Amino acid sequence: MNYREALDTLKRHGYKYTGKRESMVQLFNRKDRYLTAKEVLEEMQKEYPGLSVDTVYRNLSLFEELGIVEGTEWEGERRYRFHCGGDHHHHHLICTECGRTKQLNLCPMNAILGEPEGFEITGHKFEIYGTCSHCQEQTEAKGGS
Repeated sequence: MNYREALDTLKRHGYKYTGKRESMVQLFNRKDRYLTAKEVLEEMQKEYPGLSVDTVYRNLSLFEELGIVEGTEWEGERRYRFHCGGDHHHHHLICTECGRTKQLNLCPMNAILGEPEGFEITGHKFEIYGTCSHCQEQTEAKGGS
């Protein structure tokens, strides 16, 4: 997903281009990582000081429903990023420091489970959490382990 595709998706489904929605799309395009609703709110309140958390959650929910963003949960909090698009099945490596992701173009489910007898799998999610090389370098530069 990118900025133009996101706005086209809103339009195609009959939703207005509001300044707030467009700003939220710009934010996800610019950040290119998972963001919490709180981070979205804080960033957007710079331009829209009276923006409510309800408006942010409503639009995040709409964006997720339309496939503009995808959500995940970690550390007890829902986080969102631009939907990575594409029709091929894949999973993600997710940096818990910066929220950036890297596609994992193989499916560990095949190795773990194969095709179980008497059960049709209709979906699954597999995410690996850790620290990306950029964040590791920053930690080492600061004298961390």
